[in-house]
Amino acid sequence: MGFFSNLRSAFGLILGSTLLHTSIAATFTPFAAPSYPLAVRNPYLSVWLPGDSASDLPSSSPKFWSGGDLTWSVIARVDGQAYNLFGVSSSLDNSKAATVTGASFTSTHSTFTLEAGSRTFTLDFLSPVSPKNLLRQSLPFAYLTISVSGASDGSSVQIYSDIDSSWTGQPDNSKWHITTNDTTSIYHLGPVNGATFSQTDPGQALWGETAYATRPSNQSNLTSASGPLSSIRSQFVSNGALSNSHAEWTSDGVAGFAHDLGKVTDKTSVTFAIGHVRERVIDYVGNAQAGYYWAKYPGTVQVASHFLDDYAGAASESTALDNLIQTGGEDAYGSNYSGILALSLRQVFGGIEVTIPHDSLDTSNPSAFIKEISSNGNINTVDVIYATFPIFYILSPEFIKLLIKPVLEYVTSDAYSEEYAVHDLGTHYPNATGHDPNGEAMPIEESGNIILLTYAYEKGLGQSDISSNYGSLLQQYAQYLQNNGLYPASQLSLNDALGEVANQTNLAVKAASALGAYGDLTSQTNYTNLGKEFADKIWTDRLGTDADGTYFTFQYGNDTWFETFNHYPDVLFNLDIFPQEVYNATSAFYPTVRQAGGVALKQDLNWGQTNWQSFVGATVTGEARDQYVADLHAYISNGLNPAPFSDRYWVADNGEYKAGEYYVFRARPTLGSHFALWALKGANQWSD
Repeated sequence: MGFFSNLRSAFGLILGSTLLHTSIAATFTPFAAPSYPLAVRNPYLSVWLPGDSASDLPSSSPKFWSGGDLTWSVIARVDGQAYNLFGVSSSLDNSKAATVTGASFTSTHSTFTLEAGSRTFTLDFLSPVSPKNLLRQSLPFAYLTISVSGASDGSSVQIYSDIDSSWTGQPDNSKWHITTNDTTSIYHLGPVNGATFSQTDPGQALWGETAYATRPSNQSNLTSASGPLSSIRSQFVSNGALSNSHAEWTSDGVAGFAHDLGKVTDKTSVTFAIGHVRERVIDYVGNAQAGYYWAKYPGTVQVASHFLDDYAGAASESTALDNLIQTGGEDAYGSNYSGILALSLRQVFGGIEVTIPHDSLDTSNPSAFIKEISSNGNINTVDVIYATFPIFYILSPEFIKLLIKPVLEYVTSDAYSEEYAVHDLGTHYPNATGHDPNGEAMPIEESGNIILLTYAYEKGLGQSDISSNYGSLLQQYAQYLQNNGLYPASQLSLNDALGEVANQTNLAVKAASALGAYGDLTSQTNYTNLGKEFADKIWTDRLGTDADGTYFTFQYGNDTWFETFNHYPDVLFNLDIFPQEVYNATSAFYPTVRQAGGVALKQDLNWGQTNWQSFVGATVTGEARDQYVADLHAYISNGLNPAPFSDRYWVADNGEYKAGEYYVFRARPTLGSHFALWALKGANQWSD
């Protein structure tokens, strides 16, 4: 399968309620992840297990992307003995901790195996990714399937799972109820004082409801109960079943399900669905957007039931996608690279929601909204879309259109009057209510990005609808780049932490690449030639390099080198704006400035950005490319980081942090950039 060398670690075995330590060898494939995606489907259903907790899975709590604990437990009984499998963080009389024997991940699954008595239990957390099936992709649910195998002695087996109000954003003031139809039982949990389009500081939704659903398997008897945590779990430990009594919400309470599988002689399983359902998901300039699925499944019961009905189809598609990500990554640059991609996929799509207008529920008018998770929470930030686009170029170029469509509609409305492209659609997700006039402006950056994203979509699918419908806007941006792109005024770039700086070389490179793309897109060679003129001045005339042409500078007249990632579109689209000698020079230069953990974004920084390292890694060759891939793999497999894959990390020790430790950001959807190298193989490689 091209897996990495297995990492091994010692694990503790909990006996009863006392923690004892026994040396147990466990296997991690393809490597021990910094954080395992458990239920990652949108910005409000984003649940993770820190990698350093995998060894203690029976007692470890999962976390929301921002780091807060969530209650989600699994307990099993084998011949009357209870075993904690997952998330039992407080002591529970008459139960033991199962023994973790392994953990693995693919692009859509995180799987854990445990030994409990004579049985092996597998917990399979599946967050489907469906790049071309908008209905399936929009469903706000993930699966947990618990399988039991092992001895064929007919042991009696029961499986229990619960959640609590930590999922609601208001753990101290929530409500719950249960609905049951012929096939499905669903617990509904939500805040008492909800507020539409509002969220907590950590980013949990304060409207809608969390739903936990399951249904009996062919051989299981399903019971349920809600009430104080200790009493509900003790019911199961003692009886292997629940009382079907549902107390009113209590702050120390849980809502649980129990499956009695009876005498088990063959491998069998039960499946749960966890989700977060909101009728109105986005405020788009005063017009509410619903989830794409809402047109067909308007309500928690309907969508949860459909999601469970869809398990076989979703699982089959996930297997096919897992195989594509692995083989595509390996073919592009080996098994280390395929592992990077596998860990990136769910995080990208988990920052996005696919919507339709709430008033019409018109599925022919879909849009997509992306959250700038972990930085400032902006919605549909154009440079965040740009950072993700290689993954969509490979899997579904249509997604690029879905993401920039709301942006194009906004900038051509009366609400926006600048001659350059907007930075974002709103200060805080889910409110796409318009760009704050006092917010960030990145005139060269975003104008170039809109042109390049349009090019990627249209060339990727062989379409021309954006350039036809928004031709005057694209020309306006090209003209802006012509007039302002070679000598950018003092302004921000997408690396806004570096502040407003004039004459940024990388911005001029963006302008040159975008002009070349616009010329090719519209068959206007004057723009193509203009892009090449920019490139000639930046490179040949040494406007944006050191005197010897060894490297590109951060700013004209400043010898500080910079990781010039805006060459990537020139290479991806074969625009030939910059001569090959540029890429020969950068391939020779970057290895000379590599630090312990990789190449920094800029000469005087100790941190690097995996997005732009990936873009640069796709433009260089030989030793330089080898090092970029190796450094990224080393960073995510080094065991130093418990956060969901951060796209910024320290490349050198700085006194407070070690090289290889993450720096601030977590769970951002910008990891689509990691697919930059594979994207060189071509567009639209996924068949739904």
